[in-house]
Formats: sequence, structure tokens, C-alpha cells
Amino acid sequence: MTNSLFYTGPSIAVLHEEYAKKSRIDDRAAIQGRREITIAAPIERVWQKLSDVPNWATNLEPGVKDIQLENGVAVDSRFTRVKGGAKMKARFAVVNGPQEIAWTGAALGAKVVHRFTLESVSENTTRVVVEESMAGPLFGLLFNNKKLDAVLVESLETLKLASES
Repeated sequence: MTNSLFYTGPSIAVLHEEYAKKSRIDDRAAIQGRREITIAAPIERVWQKLSDVPNWATNLEPGVKDIQLENGVAVDSRFTRVKGGAKMKARFAVVNGPQEIAWTGAALGAKVVHRFTLESVSENTTRVVVEESMAGPLFGLLFNNKKLDAVLVESLETLKLASES
């Protein structure tokens, strides 16, 4: 526990180039999670909801606000968003519609890799997998795997609702 409590992980630049852009999260991070869901909607519709970043509060992440995109949803484009009072500065690493979107970011001393992958199961069914890792000194005192799991489940359920309606 002590080692993981002080694990800082690779630099945000390395996380961006060597992890997120290569379809990886930080597998050494103390806080990490993976969840999946099946959505009764075509992959293109799910992608449209997932990549509509200005509407993430409705489509993906309830409670998120103040989303600012510098240059749209594109590889290496930066964005910021606020949730629960914490401002995250982030950058898209992968924007490969309709299969994958990933970003890296930092907030409250933690460095994050966040990935969504989409797979068309049938014409009107899409499987979505979300993975996330978080690392930062003492960040485990503020956040843990159980809380991350709840956030990932909420995101997938919100995406499902938005995509199926």
C-alpha cells in the first residue's frame, strides 16, 4: 500500500505518447478500472454521443461542467472540464471514430489515462469498454478503485441512455 500511495507514474507526456496513443492505460497505477456495457444502438450513434464533448453532462458524465475545447475533438487537441470542483486539463490521444477515443489529463495531483473502445456486435448493438488509470502521490487518500468503478458504471449507463433514446 505504501509504495502505491507514493507511485507517481510516468510523466504526462509519456502517458500520452506511450500509453494512451498505444491503446494502454498505466497498469502500475494503484487506481485503475475497466467496465463494459452493451448498448442497443448502432455504433455510429454511440460514437456521436461519446464524441460530442460539449454535451458530456447529458451523454456521458453527469455533473461535468465548464467544458472548454481548444480545437475540437482531434488528436492532441486540449480541453478542460470541471467535475466536483476539480478542474482537469486534458488532451486527446486517440480520436478514431467510431472505434476508439482516449485522452490523458491531470487534476488534483493525479495523472489520468481514459479510454473508450467501441465494437459493433450487430447492426443495432454496440459493445463499449471503458478503461481508466490514475496515479499521483497520495491521490489514493482522496480516491480509490471503488469510487472509480462507480464513476465508470455511471458513465456507461449515461452513454447507454443517451444512445438508446
